[in-house]
Amino acid sequence: MDFGRLITAMVTPFDESGQIDWDTTGRLIDYLIEEQQSDTLVVSGTTGESPTLTEEEKAELFRYAVERAAGRCKIIAGTGSNNTAHSIHLTKVAEDAGVDGVLLVAPYYNKPNQEGLYQHFKAIAESTKLPVMLYNVPGRTGINISVETTLRLAELDNVVATKDCASSDQLSLIIAAAPESFRVYSGDDSATLPTLAIGGYGIVSVASHIIGAKMKQLIQSYLNGDVKQAARLHAECYPVFKGLFECPHPVPNPVAVKYALGLRGLPVGGVRLPLVAASEAEASFISKLV
Repeated sequence: MDFGRLITAMVTPFDESGQIDWDTTGRLIDYLIEEQQSDTLVVSGTTGESPTLTEEEKAELFRYAVERAAGRCKIIAGTGSNNTAHSIHLTKVAEDAGVDGVLLVAPYYNKPNQEGLYQHFKAIAESTKLPVMLYNVPGRTGINISVETTLRLAELDNVVATKDCASSDQLSLIIAAAPESFRVYSGDDSATLPTLAIGGYGIVSVASHIIGAKMKQLIQSYLNGDVKQAARLHAECYPVFKGLFECPHPVPNPVAVKYALGLRGLPVGGVRLPLVAASEAEASFISKLV
């Protein structure tokens, strides 16, 4: 399974009553594929506010995204949690919906050891025929999937990739020792070019909602050997990378990118509690970025 170089972790549009706005969701999917050149969309990930989506909403979102994309891009379903049995169940729901793969975040809060992490991911992977992308984000989960555990998991037939937000040192070690078919994606927009430079495959992005087409140019320039052009595009993108990541301060969440989409003429509604709308100062900051 080739998920491509540019994967967008898609927001979930809501209407004024806080329910999923399906018409806007359809327009957003079209926009991310056609205008921002996403190769794959992740639905019901952290950026999609998965903690506040019901299981029924997730199942419908999986089905809707597959139908709307209609083969124009791949769809990855966020089915990971800190409950192994429930992640297995939701992964089966996603498989029935026809998605192309699943994204499994490290189990947060309960803090298993590395053997527990391995057994958690192994149990989910063995429950499905779908390709699995691991998701290591220590800043959110409070736990790091070690290099050794990632490499053990990479030996499983359908564990095909990782989205890793750890240090470039960790990514370098994984890239050097993983099977050739195992693909390493950064989860940090500002690390897109550095990750490619150390042998990574691509990016699972939030900024691609706004500057995806330019990010695609950056990636292609690097792959074509035009490192100078890639570096120039990185410099142009960098303020958006950092701005969306740092707002709202101190923890990034979908508030900023949802507000930015509205400024771009694609209003996707607000966020669900416990997230709150951008403050006046944050809105002003985002407006200057986009």
